[in-house]
Amino acid sequence: MMQQLSVSRLFDGEKWFNNVTLNMQDGLITSIAPAAGAVMPGMLVPGFIDVQVNGGGGVLFNNAPSQATLRTMFNAHARFGTTAMLPTVITDSIAVMQQAADAIAAAIAAHEPGIIGVHFEGPHLSLPKKGVHPQQHIRQLSAEELALYGRTDLGVKLVTVAPENVSPQQIRQLVALNVVVCLGHSNADAETVQAALAAGASGFTHLYNAMSALTSREPGMVGVALADPNSWCGVIFDGQHMHPIAAKVALAAKPKGKVILVTDAMSPVGTDADEFDFFAGKVRREGNKLTDAAGRLAGSVLDMAGAVRYAIDSLGIVPEEALRMASLYPAQFLARHTAGKLVAGAAADLVLLNNEWQVQASWVNGQPVFSVD
Repeated sequence: MMQQLSVSRLFDGEKWFNNVTLNMQDGLITSIAPAAGAVMPGMLVPGFIDVQVNGGGGVLFNNAPSQATLRTMFNAHARFGTTAMLPTVITDSIAVMQQAADAIAAAIAAHEPGIIGVHFEGPHLSLPKKGVHPQQHIRQLSAEELALYGRTDLGVKLVTVAPENVSPQQIRQLVALNVVVCLGHSNADAETVQAALAAGASGFTHLYNAMSALTSREPGMVGVALADPNSWCGVIFDGQHMHPIAAKVALAAKPKGKVILVTDAMSPVGTDADEFDFFAGKVRREGNKLTDAAGRLAGSVLDMAGAVRYAIDSLGIVPEEALRMASLYPAQFLARHTAGKLVAGAAADLVLLNNEWQVQASWVNGQPVFSVD
């Protein structure tokens, strides 16, 4: 079935077009042509891809790893332009990890919109940099986890590890299982981080946060992340996780295309909730800041459209680059070659924005998943 959307402006991932019609069939874009009649106001842009989503809509994936939870999470984030996401499992027991994997596999098999894989953030992390991850579940990589990471029904598989606790040989094993390996929650020295990159790790989880810092004589994980031209860095642009100057340093240091927006979103996104259960404790919200009882940052209430707005309004990033950081660059990081751009043959994952960069509607594979109407 052929579908059409006629809009006043369209950004294809590289350049803008005025007064055009986007044609779609069977979930794919077939062409973009000059509009022959009336057009919708607003800007049609590639759908946002979030590689780190712990929760939303009042639910946390760890607390209830089910298809219903995934549906609630995605519906909450679709309101803010996310059309593809990696639901994220925070450090937990193997049983919870397996339940989460089963839910992801079932969602993918059922063609649930927006669920493209899974991100296991832990449990192979560093105790000194664990943040709010539960210490009792942090552990070495074992055969049980390797079997889980080797599953072929999970879509994109991303695992965050601390390289001082996961060897280069183990990273090569993970890469051989088609796992995207990110480095984070780590106190490793620069040489250890470089060895992990040489073994096949390709990204860094929430740059600056929960990783060894850059100093004059020990570059740490932050220094390697900034200096390495080939790796991707996820950044949480919520005004809490990163000082604007630190954000600008990262953008100046990394090559274009290697910084991607992530939310690290927790359950309150899309709700008015001011606290939620997190393992044995509570996380409380004050404004757009989440902290545990010890005052540590505990994820965010950020959404992808909010991250784009922060990039443009607070950091002075040109809109085209901010949009690419939310769509094209995450697609390239995950090797999803038909995502992140609006061109013939690409998936029809779309977001309609107004002039304030607020989401008016979202589509996944050409099907509407959110509208303000």
